Amino acid sequence: MQDLDSMAAALGARLKARGETVAVAESSAGGLVSAALLGVPGASAYFLGGSVVYTARARVLLMDLPKAAVAGMRSSSEPYALLLARTMRQRFGATWGLGETGAAGPTGNSYGDRPGHTCVALAGPVELALTVETGVADRLANMNAFAAAALRLLEQATA
Repeated sequence: MQDLDSMAAALGARLKARGETVAVAESSAGGLVSAALLGVPGASAYFLGGSVVYTARARVLLMDLPKAAVAGMRSSSEPYALLLARTMRQRFGATWGLGETGAAGPTGNSYGDRPGHTCVALAGPVELALTVETGVADRLANMNAFAAAALRLLEQATA
């Protein structure tokens, strides 16, 4: 988690200096994105909230996404990650919404994605999305890689 901590510290300083905020919806990263951002002293200046949206039930209860919004959309896809990011940004009134969704492993997920597959997206003054394939089945390593990818996306957008 050390790399995540140093990334989050730099991002936290940047967001505070710019007066910007972030809200996070993550799935297979399991809360690591939020934990890294919240581990920075003064995080309340930029971190507005987060959700671990790990299951379809969590999506309904925590995100309140209408069925029509997700109809025909794969949950481990860039469009779904972007929907999560946009929803968090809008609900929290944040400068940035960050979304992550994938399969940490070791066996993949029920939607057919291999372990090590995730999609991360950022909604804000710019929108970005990317797919990450680690090629490994190590759950914790994948969770860390997914969180790092999400933080790098925010870093790229705020550089």
